[in-house]
Amino acid sequence: MTDQVTPLDVRPAAGHIGAEITGVDLAQAPTDETVAAIRAALLRWKVLFFRGQRLDHTAHVAFARRFGTPVRLRSRGSASPGDFPEVETTADRLELGGRYGMDHDEWLRRRRHSLLRGWHCDHGARIDPPAATILRAETVPPYGGDTTWSNLAAAYAGLSAPVRAFVDTLRAEHRLGVGYQSRPGDDAYVRHLLDRQIATEHPLVRVHPETGERLLFVNGYYVEQIREVSRPESRALLDMLLEQATRPEYTVRFRWEPGSVAFWDNRATIHLAPGDTAHLDHPRVMHRVMLAGDVPRGVDGEPSAPITGSEPGRW
Repeated sequence: MTDQVTPLDVRPAAGHIGAEITGVDLAQAPTDETVAAIRAALLRWKVLFFRGQRLDHTAHVAFARRFGTPVRLRSRGSASPGDFPEVETTADRLELGGRYGMDHDEWLRRRRHSLLRGWHCDHGARIDPPAATILRAETVPPYGGDTTWSNLAAAYAGLSAPVRAFVDTLRAEHRLGVGYQSRPGDDAYVRHLLDRQIATEHPLVRVHPETGERLLFVNGYYVEQIREVSRPESRALLDMLLEQATRPEYTVRFRWEPGSVAFWDNRATIHLAPGDTAHLDHPRVMHRVMLAGDVPRGVDGEPSAPITGSEPGRW
């Protein structure tokens, strides 16, 4: 396999986040210069989009290794390939009925207790959330199924100076399964959550380890409560901050096609998986590889602290 030498074309997709990259075949071995250019674009635009790619599992993992260490997952969806522990395959609505006894629409209703509930970073309840995610589309519906990302650095910068100074000092508990509404009787998903309980105290503002940017580290899926404030105060603050983090001007939306790849900085973004395909009689099959991340640090330099079920580097 020969090294690939082609100029990259980086085209911004929205004002604050997202760029489409052309001029690169991810299935070939990129040069060091190409890797450096992709890394620089990722740090600048937070999420990159590549279309018309021909990756298989081997090439997907090989590409990811040029940017970090792929996470080897001990627990994955049943559709995931057995020979590639770094690859997690999701078949959205087709997966849930057999595992948890509910269809995708019911799962969404029970999981999301507010309109912003679905916004998340990958594995945000861990002590060391992944640094980045590389997701490729195999099969997508003819319409619907878009993913949206938001820039957490822009969201933080958009706060007023007094609010920035205030949230710089706060820490919050992130916990797996926050807000899930249990089903009557035997609930297999609740048992799944309890068996895999993970919780971490993270700074509400984390400092990006490469760019030094301050990031509003909130999401709708994992954040349980701001520490050392009352629950009513915490709820009001988190609602305000999550609304800030997902303002439309800080977001970009991507329309998937077979062969599309999205590569995002999981430290600097949150994303919203689609909720508009449950009624469509068409599968949505995606393959994900995540890169190992570091323990977040706040503005004061203090790292996140484990509460339960998470150790750095242990998946």
